[in-house]
Formats: sequence, C-alpha cells, structure tokens
Amino acid sequence: MDVIRVAGIGLILALLHLFFEQTGKKEFTFFLFVFGYLYMTVEMLRFLRYFFEEITAFFEWLTISV
Repeated sequence: MDVIRVAGIGLILALLHLFFEQTGKKEFTFFLFVFGYLYMTVEMLRFLRYFFEEITAFFEWLTISV
C-alpha cells in the first residue's frame, strides 16, 4: 500500500510539473521538486525505520532462541 501511495504522489507531481512547464510557470516547478524531494526523504526515513525495527526484532528472536 505504501508503494502505491508513493507512486501516486509521484505521478501527481509529474503531471503538475508538466502542467506548470506548459503554462510557463517554471517557479512552481521548482517548489514541486522541493516538495517531492522532501516527501520522498520522509518516506524513505520511515521505511528505513521500519526495516531496522524488523532487523532488531529478528536479532532479538535469534538471541532468545539460542
């Protein structure tokens, strides 16, 4: 579900970027780029946090079962 949400946001930003390029409002495309970059950074940090929580839980399970 997370991948679909990120892909949807990416598609919306791409379409808005094309729209603003066509209408000549290039300053808005820069803000779209910054917004997209920040959004993807936050999502990647959230995914990494989830990944490391899973790795930590696995190592805890490994040490308990030994």
